[in-house]
Amino acid sequence: MGEPISDATAMGVREVLYTSALCRSVKFDRTDVSMDKRQLLGDATESGLVRFAGMRLGDEFDELLPRHAKVFEIPFNSANKWMLSIHRLPHASGALTLLIKGAPERVLRLCSTILSGGAAVPLTDIQRAQYDETYEYMASQGHRVLAFAQLQLDASEYPDGYAFDRKKENYPVGGYTFVGLTSLEDPPKHGVREAIGRCRSAGIQVMMVTGDHPLTAEAIGRKINLVLGETREGVAKRTGRPVEDIGEDEFDAVVIHGERIADMTDDDWDMVFRKPEVIFARTSPKNKLEIVARAQSLGHICGVTGDGVNDSPALKKADLGIAMNESGSDVSKEAASMIILDDNFASIVKGIEEGRLIFANLKKSIRYTLTHSTPEVIPQILYIIVPLPPMITSIMILVIDLGFEIFAALTYAWEPPESANGLMKLPPRKPVTMRSIAQLRARNARQPQVSIDPATGKPIQESLVARILRTLRAPFTKVWWQDLTEKTEGEILVDGDLLSWSYLEAGLISTISLVIVFFVILNHHGISPKQARLMAKATDEDYFNKDSPDYTYNGRLFTGEDQFYALNEARTGVIFSIYILQVFNLFICKARLRLPFGKFMFRNVRTFYGFSAGLLLLVFITYIPPLNSVFNSSYKSIPLYWLIAVGFGFLLLAYATARMLVLRKSKPIRWNPTIDGLHMHPTVWSTRHTTRSIEVAA
Repeated sequence: MGEPISDATAMGVREVLYTSALCRSVKFDRTDVSMDKRQLLGDATESGLVRFAGMRLGDEFDELLPRHAKVFEIPFNSANKWMLSIHRLPHASGALTLLIKGAPERVLRLCSTILSGGAAVPLTDIQRAQYDETYEYMASQGHRVLAFAQLQLDASEYPDGYAFDRKKENYPVGGYTFVGLTSLEDPPKHGVREAIGRCRSAGIQVMMVTGDHPLTAEAIGRKINLVLGETREGVAKRTGRPVEDIGEDEFDAVVIHGERIADMTDDDWDMVFRKPEVIFARTSPKNKLEIVARAQSLGHICGVTGDGVNDSPALKKADLGIAMNESGSDVSKEAASMIILDDNFASIVKGIEEGRLIFANLKKSIRYTLTHSTPEVIPQILYIIVPLPPMITSIMILVIDLGFEIFAALTYAWEPPESANGLMKLPPRKPVTMRSIAQLRARNARQPQVSIDPATGKPIQESLVARILRTLRAPFTKVWWQDLTEKTEGEILVDGDLLSWSYLEAGLISTISLVIVFFVILNHHGISPKQARLMAKATDEDYFNKDSPDYTYNGRLFTGEDQFYALNEARTGVIFSIYILQVFNLFICKARLRLPFGKFMFRNVRTFYGFSAGLLLLVFITYIPPLNSVFNSSYKSIPLYWLIAVGFGFLLLAYATARMLVLRKSKPIRWNPTIDGLHMHPTVWSTRHTTRSIEVAA
């Protein structure tokens, strides 16, 4: 076992090679070149077997199928897990030979004899023990193991020209002769191990759902960072105790055979999904669909990868179905919601990281944008309640909202992450915990039960009128309000911390700054805050317009034009004050995981383009006199007064720093726990060979 094959005609080896060459569905792009130059079209495992047989049989390979024509075939399917074909392969008792290959435990189940000494002899317990030992050894190496068997059909029962029918099952369904085992090693692709390690470090649970043997699946899982801990069986073997005596808290990894899934209870599923390392082996398409549905019922957001037709139901059921572009079937691509162009799992991890960055930047952008709302609203409130002269006009609010704020807010779209791996060390935004599961189940239990049609067993669809009436009645029910106000775990886009910073903290500091700038500029023109209030409060006269009556204060006469230009100059100071505070806020909002200092705040060069464009807009509407009448600005505005806003900007920066330090103590950032044992060096260093290797045990 595992030794190079020098004699392709040796007993057992010849039968394995012939079965690989004849019992196949793989096609070639061309046959006029040597085997190593051909492109094989079909399943990867079968392609490996065919290429192996072609390299060993040489020129004989291309002659086999024409010489031994196929008269009947049952393709591989996920239910049988084997492929069967009958060929005109003569022998002593007839002209037809049945060949079969597939999952070893399924094939052995159909066998009653074994090829030994050139003849079929009854299978003994010793030979079954040797089979188990060899099978476990091959599978434990992470190899994909296939079994081969044959049956020489007696001409008296199956003469040449016999019409086989799959529906009638008029072909032998047992009593085969076991020939041997082969194992194929398909090394993990470069980058898969690191990608899965990064997923696990990011709090994302990666599960393997495969048709391979449990031992094969576990061995592969250990190569790619999917399994690091012990299974129940591993603990039992290490401690010498029975498997039944091993407690749930003694192991972290579980390998579930597909045949067990149908008998698993809700408690069993809960126990499985609580484990950090899970593998489902020997699964069928129905099993895959069940796994996805069970995970979603616990609140998990499921992404499923697949490339075959059998993966399509699970791809469609998943929250995110991910198909492969190069190796994927058209059916799987149609069912998926995303296609990986390079068939590389690492691309999914890059997508996750990009998604987290987009969410973080969107939240920063909202945090920044909402801040200017308070300094826009409070002056309007003061104008009505105190009253005070209108500090900011509608056209100025439009300049802020549709002018420089748009330029600045859009720059967050290009904001790089604060640190290289910071985002991927944070837990998912909506982690699944025991509390979240209980909450989800309680919410589902509160919902009205769906009526089931007794004839079809399917839910009865409500009429459009019934759905509309139910929607209208919902706000008047206790359940609706309970669902609406129930606090859920996880991070949301707009939360209390964001609103507090934008509306109360930074917004109020910005408002105080603009109020001070406004009154300082008015005072520079001889109008004190008290007088400004009295002039705004006057009901018999309308001040601060060009045609307003003269106003005398402290022996100084203020004509209508004096009042008008003084107010416009103060308004110009207000809009520049908002702009300057927002520039500081633009940089402050970049910091979420770190203090608002450091080179990371200046890596996005578009930030400078954004606030520079806003500054040019303000200068344009301020210092071009014809535009002053449109935007209520003044070209006589003195930049000296803007230093007040600059001072408040540094105050805002100091406050943000102190706030972040306090929050680090009271509400520290929740980082994912470190996972010991992850191998993050490139896969290529541990897997030198990139082509499939095959071992034969005959």
